[in-house]
Amino acid sequence: MASNIKITFIGTGGSWPTPGRGLPCVAVQIDDITNLFDCGEGTQKQLMKSKVSFMSIDNIFITHFHGDHFLGILGMIQSMSFNGREKPLNIFCPRGGIRILSNALNAGYFRLKFEILVTELDWSETYDFDKFTVSTHKNDHTIPAMSYRIQEKDLIRIDKEKANELGIPPRRLEELRKKGSITHDGKTYTIEQISGGIRKGRSIVYTGDTRPMESMKEFAKNADVLIHETTTDSTLEPKVNEFGHSSSRQAAEIARDSGVKRFYLFHYSPRYENVDSLIKEALGICSVSVASKEFMEYEIPVDQDISG
Repeated sequence: MASNIKITFIGTGGSWPTPGRGLPCVAVQIDDITNLFDCGEGTQKQLMKSKVSFMSIDNIFITHFHGDHFLGILGMIQSMSFNGREKPLNIFCPRGGIRILSNALNAGYFRLKFEILVTELDWSETYDFDKFTVSTHKNDHTIPAMSYRIQEKDLIRIDKEKANELGIPPRRLEELRKKGSITHDGKTYTIEQISGGIRKGRSIVYTGDTRPMESMKEFAKNADVLIHETTTDSTLEPKVNEFGHSSSRQAAEIARDSGVKRFYLFHYSPRYENVDSLIKEALGICSVSVASKEFMEYEIPVDQDISG
């Protein structure tokens, strides 16, 4: 059975919060697994205004250690502890993160009631999370920073007629899909015997902060969703690039050339009370551009195309 994949934009701004916009945080829910990408200051309060419970979070992926991308972890962890969390919290980040987070999490006095597991990730690697994988990409920013690609695993479509002909009971079909083979009534059956083709897994690319990169086009190739930072419009490109960021024009060109199905503008400079100029510029280049907003949700549809 295909997973349910939902994206919720928790905070879409950058640098510092504004009255109408929080700092970077995107929730990606895959069935019962909740992943956060970045966790800027005030994230826990933003989550309380959304449909995503901060108590349900399983994994946090930090792109880099500028304060607007990770300082929200500190208060949120204390609130989790106050509210009786017991399950471990996983935090994934670039190299150097264990030292930074260890120092930060020891600030102040509070009693931690659950385990925090911090894992430093390498560039250009892929990590297995059972239902999905997460790949990393080295960004062009002013400090070490990485993008993430979350990839649902390909799904073998089960041909129920073939299963019926072989006498495999319906209640064991998902077990067969997961294990690859089962034994029933003394006979062993393989998934290949009842395969009706492959449904390609869905994918989301979240960049964090970066200057425009040609290599990002390959990293984001054919993704269902690309969330690429768009700090300013193109009139400020020299300055925004100097500080390690991208314009809406530059990000839209990456989205267009990588063939993504949907491109979300994200990480807006506080100078923009509205982002009309950014989305107008992006749409002129990439027709699938969407301006992300606080608490906007998007469920990625299942691709109905089945390959043989």
